[in-house]
Amino acid sequence: MSRTTARIATIALITAPLLAFGPAALAQQAEAPAATPRAPASAQARAAYDRADPLSRSVFWTEQAELNPMDPVAGVKAAQAMRELGRYQEAADMAERVLLVQPGNVEAMLEVGRGHIARGQAFYGVSALERARDAQPQDWRAWSLLGTAYEQVRRSQDAQAAWAQALALSPDNPDVLTNMAISAMTRGDTASAEPLLRRAAAQPGASLKVRLNLAMALGLNGKIDEAEQMMRRDLPPDAADRNLAWLRARAGSAANDQARTWGSLQGG
Repeated sequence: MSRTTARIATIALITAPLLAFGPAALAQQAEAPAATPRAPASAQARAAYDRADPLSRSVFWTEQAELNPMDPVAGVKAAQAMRELGRYQEAADMAERVLLVQPGNVEAMLEVGRGHIARGQAFYGVSALERARDAQPQDWRAWSLLGTAYEQVRRSQDAQAAWAQALALSPDNPDVLTNMAISAMTRGDTASAEPLLRRAAAQPGASLKVRLNLAMALGLNGKIDEAEQMMRRDLPPDAADRNLAWLRARAGSAANDQARTWGSLQGG
């Protein structure tokens, strides 16, 4: 056998198995079923995750939004959960993503506003909130959030007008009253904040946050005993002790100093 003939024979021996098994393998691959696309979660699974903690909800709803960007619920709920986790910029970004594919989604507009308000940059949420207000002028939430955003960007007259309209649509709404009260506190006007918070706390739907805000306002106005009674009802002893110590440490300090310590406005 010549050297050339031997080389050809060797190549034939190497390639023969490929020729023998290659087409069969390719045929098997062709017959293998393609991976089944993931389907959105069932209504039961969604309802279950609505009761989960914020971290679990943020993971679940982000995944649902990626599966179907046109889902009118998933992206908004992902943004809500992120905001509850304190991931305010991510929450606003997620809501903006929803608006890219669903420009008329009012809930996403509200979440954009809430996210930017919570991170102390309400200016960037005003446009979305104004679009929500224009789309649904009878929805008190858009007006209430706009009041908070306007106040944060020092448009106080616009804020008061927005809150007045929110209360016209939803009289004695505790969220609106609380936002108005906290606005007054940030200006150092704790005397005006107290009656607003009393009205808010008297409403059936008032939350724990509303009652604690009232207790803090009472304490800042020198009514420590009444503030302590409220805190002892709503907080564990160690948490109540810390808040009361905070109030007593500020007794007699300037109202403006107290207001600056209070923190930024909260979205409603």
